[in-house]
Amino acid sequence: MSEAIKPGQKLFPVLAMRGIVMFEGSLAHFDVGREKSLLALDYAMQHGRRILLVTQRDIMTENPTTDQLYQYGVLAEIKQMFKTQDGISRVLVECLQRIKLGKNRAEEPFLQANYRSAPIHPSEVEQERMEAAIRLVKSLFEDYAQNVPKMNEDVLIRVMEEQDPHQLFCLIGQNTMLSYEQKQELLEQDTDYLRLQRLAAILDHETNVMVIEQDLFDTVRENLDRNQREYVLREQMKAIQQQLGEDGYGSDQEELDELQKQIKAIQNISDQSREKLLKEWGKLSKMPAMSQEAGVIRGYLETVLELPWDASTQDNVDLKQAKKILNQDHYGLEKVKDRILESLAVRQLKPGNQGQILCLVGPPGVGKTSIGKSIARAMGRTYVRLSLGGVKDESDIRGHRKTYVGAMPGRIINALIQAKVNNPLILLDEIDKMANDFRGDPASAMLEVLDGEQNNTFRDHYIELPFDLSKVLFITTANDLSTVSPPLLDRMDVIELSSYTREEKFHIAKEYLVKKQMEKHGLTGKDVSFTPAGLYTLIDRYTREAGVRTLERRIGDICRKVALEKVTEGEEFSKKTVGGKRMEKYLGPKKFRVSSIPKTDQIGLVTGLAWTSVGGETLEIEVSCVDGTGKVEITGNLGSVMTESAKLAVTYVRSIADRYHIPKDFYKTKDIHIHAPEGAVPKDGPSAGVTMTTALVSALAKIPVRRTVAMTGEISLRGRVLPIGGLKEKSIAAYRAGVKTVLIPAENLPDLEEIDPSVRKGMEFLPMETIDQVLEQALVLPEKPETHRSMDPSVVLVKNPVPAENATMQQ
Repeated sequence: MSEAIKPGQKLFPVLAMRGIVMFEGSLAHFDVGREKSLLALDYAMQHGRRILLVTQRDIMTENPTTDQLYQYGVLAEIKQMFKTQDGISRVLVECLQRIKLGKNRAEEPFLQANYRSAPIHPSEVEQERMEAAIRLVKSLFEDYAQNVPKMNEDVLIRVMEEQDPHQLFCLIGQNTMLSYEQKQELLEQDTDYLRLQRLAAILDHETNVMVIEQDLFDTVRENLDRNQREYVLREQMKAIQQQLGEDGYGSDQEELDELQKQIKAIQNISDQSREKLLKEWGKLSKMPAMSQEAGVIRGYLETVLELPWDASTQDNVDLKQAKKILNQDHYGLEKVKDRILESLAVRQLKPGNQGQILCLVGPPGVGKTSIGKSIARAMGRTYVRLSLGGVKDESDIRGHRKTYVGAMPGRIINALIQAKVNNPLILLDEIDKMANDFRGDPASAMLEVLDGEQNNTFRDHYIELPFDLSKVLFITTANDLSTVSPPLLDRMDVIELSSYTREEKFHIAKEYLVKKQMEKHGLTGKDVSFTPAGLYTLIDRYTREAGVRTLERRIGDICRKVALEKVTEGEEFSKKTVGGKRMEKYLGPKKFRVSSIPKTDQIGLVTGLAWTSVGGETLEIEVSCVDGTGKVEITGNLGSVMTESAKLAVTYVRSIADRYHIPKDFYKTKDIHIHAPEGAVPKDGPSAGVTMTTALVSALAKIPVRRTVAMTGEISLRGRVLPIGGLKEKSIAAYRAGVKTVLIPAENLPDLEEIDPSVRKGMEFLPMETIDQVLEQALVLPEKPETHRSMDPSVVLVKNPVPAENATMQQ
């Protein structure tokens, strides 16, 4: 025996136990084969035979560190150890006491740690309660043993005779098939009573699970026996029928005749396809009706015959009626409506022309999905919607081959069966949300569906016959085209839907949403009405979105409040007119603030314009210059593109410093701080170059910037103003903030036709070609009056521009 152990004074070898938990007072043997574990054993044998046995948290970890072990384990003494021929050491240990690992640890050349003793505390419970716990554990262990195969009877006898709670716990813990996590949980309990309490719960749970498991096993075995018996009986019946000379294959002849009749009646099908169907019918007629293969073939033929080979609807070619329907259902969306009316006009002139596949792209809530249903109603077509979001399996599009168990056609064929006509309008919703994995690429499968040159012979894996999809009008929707594969995008006619303007939201709410929500909540015009100011407040101060979904929800909230008042007040109820004050009563404080321009002309402060997914916003850029060493600080949670714009602005200002009496060495003697307020909001994009340059010149030259001027555009290193996107949304934001003059890139002049007329009339749009022109208009130069200065003759001031050719600019 070695000298007395002094916990905490030195490091002891640690043996990481994989899936094994030891309890104090137990004797156990196990095999050791990992390199570090063998080194720890050898060290322990040479230094007192004492070793710490601690279970690792993850049994899959091959070389765990001490941090990957549980905190509690046991101190053990190695009684015997011998090595086998294959390099494995077989060990017999006696577990002496429970311990907890200390903080002093080492990982090499083997795991080592100090420890502190963690003895079991006396149980502070009455003797009767402890005795009850012992009896309960014994009873549960007896039930557990009855459900465990090959349980040693000697163990059960020892358990029944044991009266010491600690010995009882250790005996049961070492002789149950519990998981190592459960055993570790038991090891970490601090009193015998708590250990027995937890052990009782685990034994009860494990016994119940084993009983259920046995019941399931018996049920499965019974089903297998029954199926086997039925198979033998069917084979015997088949043999008897053959001996009697009967056809007796069990198929209903009338059903077979009806299937054959339907196959021959299909008109729009090739001879090869009809021949294949009749061949399958011939197989079915020769098979026993109850055979599995007969069921597969019958299901296949019924699915094929459900397809609308010959059924179709007549398109509505009345353009006035179609336009009326589209306008009834949706406000705005003129691009989509015009495109549909153009398609109808072409079909009227040339009925056989199938046209292109449309792809509606825009932010959520702008009406992409609902306009598809309106288009179907306007054209007189059957409407079917397929949601492709999250589709990962190519078989979802093309179907499963019928040789597989549970095979079924793909979504396209199912949509046609649902429509019951061969020329429906199929809306493929969220086409940008498709993914791919080891089961295939559904986007590639869509190439055949959406290709007008190929889809007249579309082959579903289940149907295995060419079906003409060229008569189907496909409309797809997407939020982001960047996730759509280029080959698929090339097959679609893309129509971009921008976010709704403030005026558009007002008209949609007034003409559609209010009526819809009032009807939904059982209200009429005699119960509630919304003032124009109230609707504008609802749009500006309670919603911030590209579409109108949240706006509709807020109107619904108000209608519910009014409905409650109507029911509560009874006959005393009077009509509620919802304006500003009543809005706050129903919806609470305003959720959003309306951006506004500065109250005075200020140095280094410029109002820029930004585009977001929920519309346009004003974006203030602040620049401050102080004496320093030329350091440039950029803050405000700016992205990489805006950071580059800031650096570009500094470089350009150095090239024009003389014109504005800026010291040439400002980049050495001044520290420049460029900041965009609201740092919690990420900001990025290529349209802040002119704003940053103007703010920088203003700060360095001490020249104020006109507060009524806002601007947008990127600059080049030579001072050219480059075009941007999202001008419609940005102009609305400027108009809402009280801006009087908007400086835009000259190349964006054609985009002004898309801007709301009320916005165009309320502001001046000055097209800029160079940053010098921007500075000329934006800065309040001392010697110049407050009005707009003379501009280059080639630059036109736009108040209400004549519509030019549409030129869509990407941001």
